[in-house]
Amino acid sequence: MASRKGQTDVQQLFTIHRASKPKGAGLPLHTHDEAQLIFAASGMVQVHTERGVWLVPPQLVGWIPGGVSHRLDILSDAELWLVLLHKQALQDWAPSSFPDRAFVSRIAPLLRALLDEAVAIDPASDKAELVVRLILYELTAMQDAPTFLPLPQSVLGRRLAEIAIADHRNALDLSDLASRAATSVRSASRLFPTETGMTLKAWRQRVRIVWAMEQLSRGETIARVATQAGFASTAAFSAAFRQVTAMTPTAFLGDPTPAS
Repeated sequence: MASRKGQTDVQQLFTIHRASKPKGAGLPLHTHDEAQLIFAASGMVQVHTERGVWLVPPQLVGWIPGGVSHRLDILSDAELWLVLLHKQALQDWAPSSFPDRAFVSRIAPLLRALLDEAVAIDPASDKAELVVRLILYELTAMQDAPTFLPLPQSVLGRRLAEIAIADHRNALDLSDLASRAATSVRSASRLFPTETGMTLKAWRQRVRIVWAMEQLSRGETIARVATQAGFASTAAFSAAFRQVTAMTPTAFLGDPTPAS
């Protein structure tokens, strides 16, 4: 734990935690006053908020503002690094452009080095404070993170989303999907761009790929996941995966370098 000079221990500005979590573990829906940085140094975690669902592999780091309800699921054995920041720390240290919403950021080399340092040094040291301040400057919100599935907010939108998420093979055509949700194709098609920023077609493809990412993180083979997701071939799956994430399934599992 660390506190800023001149302040009492009651007002600790940040804390750093490092923990190993087994597959299947997690934290139920909860809220805390501190903002939270979530990084899986190994393994895969899934973060749920009212806005949507994020997959957070080691290539990304997640950010949850204080006061935002969230749930954490551990999809595979993971080493978690967490930094919790008091609202005063954000007011004093964060750049003026820092987002006030949940987001994920890519792990650039400098950010990874800062995170490595943060969990290795004395959290009560002046250096730890400087490292945490630099981390805030290195976080860059991705505008359309491929591992984020935005959720519609209306009752109809949530009903459509639940049916589509259960249909990860994309077996239902648009007419069937709309019929099961007791709405029209026109209403369904209009709703998703308004509530999620994505067309229904693009959103459903994102559902398939996010589902595939989960399965890959659980140890399933690429070929098996391709079949389970309803793709005609591994090549077709890889092409769709790359279209959504800018990397191949193989790169997602190992090499974090995006596909060009």
